[in-house]
Amino acid sequence: MATKINLLLKRSIDLLGSLLGAIVLSPFIALIAIIIKLDSKGPVFFRQNRLGKYGKTFELLKFRTMVTNAENIGDGIFVREETDQRITKIGKFLRGTSLDELPQLLNVIKGEMSLVGPRPPLPHHPYNYNEYSPNQRKRFINKPGITGLAQVKFRNSVSWDERIVADLDYVENQSLFLDIKILIWTIAKLFKKENIYLSN
Repeated sequence: MATKINLLLKRSIDLLGSLLGAIVLSPFIALIAIIIKLDSKGPVFFRQNRLGKYGKTFELLKFRTMVTNAENIGDGIFVREETDQRITKIGKFLRGTSLDELPQLLNVIKGEMSLVGPRPPLPHHPYNYNEYSPNQRKRFINKPGITGLAQVKFRNSVSWDERIVADLDYVENQSLFLDIKILIWTIAKLFKKENIYLSN
């Protein structure tokens, strides 16, 4: 597990990286926001409660990629294929490139997330926090990340329990070198439309 020095360095890199990213990408972020507004009715951002460090709930930000109230239509929280009628035109592109995650830079700046860490699950899916086993709850020792080991290895191609195993592997072996490796891996996979949607 990470030492206090590593955690301090990790937070410093998170803050610097997210601030720099937000500034450099601000014109692109603004353009995406305008296209979302022109593409369909509804807000630019999608806000959803997620489980963060030690199971504390926070509000995660994403660019909206579906019609408003999508969670109460069709398959609810599940998006199984690209042809899901709830996905907007621009939403297909944003999901395919993971650019819908860009607003989470604000979550990182606020200290709710890290650039790299286990992805934050819903408070009630796949489990309530207290339903995770004591060992599985170790994945919540770290702040959740915009990207993570399970994300770059599997994305949505395996079950949550299998992703949790990768999350635990990350927590046990977390280091700045591993974070850099995952970030590079993430960039390499950014435009590959692999395992975006659930197969079951």
